[in-house]
Amino acid sequence: MPELSRRPLLAAALGAAAVGTVGAAAPTGRGLKRRPEGTVERGTEIRHRIVRTNGIHMHVAEAGQGPAVLLLHGFPELWYSWRHQLPALAAAGFRAIAPDLRGYGRTDAPADTRGYSLRNNLADLTGLCDALGLDSAALVGHDQGATIAWAAAQLMPRRFPAMIALGVPYPARPPLPITQLIRRNNPGKFNVVLYFQQPGVAEAELDTDAARTLRMTMYALSGQAPADLVPRWLLDTPEPSGYLTPLPDPGSPSHWSPWLGDAELDHYADEFERTGFAGAIRRYRTFDFDWSDLPEVGTLQVHQPTLYITGELDSAYRFSSLDPMRALVPGLRDIIRLPGCGHWTQQERAREVNDHIVSFLHSAWPLRGDDAGH
Repeated sequence: MPELSRRPLLAAALGAAAVGTVGAAAPTGRGLKRRPEGTVERGTEIRHRIVRTNGIHMHVAEAGQGPAVLLLHGFPELWYSWRHQLPALAAAGFRAIAPDLRGYGRTDAPADTRGYSLRNNLADLTGLCDALGLDSAALVGHDQGATIAWAAAQLMPRRFPAMIALGVPYPARPPLPITQLIRRNNPGKFNVVLYFQQPGVAEAELDTDAARTLRMTMYALSGQAPADLVPRWLLDTPEPSGYLTPLPDPGSPSHWSPWLGDAELDHYADEFERTGFAGAIRRYRTFDFDWSDLPEVGTLQVHQPTLYITGELDSAYRFSSLDPMRALVPGLRDIIRLPGCGHWTQQERAREVNDHIVSFLHSAWPLRGDDAGH
């Protein structure tokens, strides 16, 4: 089936699962000194804290009071990718919570690859909810964060009673572990998941110049890139190849982006220069283990109210089938496609995405007086 051959190539190359360090060693680096917290939040108070969960220290950004909404970022992102959603949700009466996921930003990045398993990422979320005193929370996931959110919605429906996925539709369980499926369906071609399996190789390439890695990745997957760039990169690049080799360097975002400023890219670059990409990459090395460890994921129905939002040019949507979502998500309320939008949905179309998220949450999960502060 073409969907099975293409979905893992994309869903994993840009977002099928992800994940720094804070706590034991306080973070340092010019990024934390140079840009005070809150400068992009336009007056809304963003509260930052370190929470102990599932054996790690997790950095969390929060805004607002009310029913809780967990915002889960993708690769290579940070809590900062939700900078537009935090104030919008707070203004709408919600408590918006955006963590740096395991391995990213100011959250711990354990050296043990197995620690990045889907099971551990799910335990991070439940531990975070416990630490914050949350009985339940709506989930909003983008890219790899969406994959984690889909699994959480399947396995813990009471804890997570509403679900919004950006870009990555419901990922059905593949018939083989993902690396085997990729090798079988696209032999002789470069693949990000396979490239990330080799310890040290991808880290050396991506860490050499974090700003260059980020701007090339963000441009290539955005609505500003030529429509054929991503298919050529992710489906037609022959082995051997580096991650960045097939991509153009577009220069500073001010030259090409209406949604990402130079200072915003600098914020990402400062953090990844400090941490490197190792923590983010390790998540990809657990995909095959996850397939064996949680075989029920990708087979269970999601009955909670669910919304799917995607850019029409998002690789995670263009190379996926929505059929599993339609079949296994009876709670699906709507599928929203944003014309001209690429992979970075909540950043490229912040206002539209905010409006859709707030409208959905108010209709699917009405505000209640006894939710305030929880």
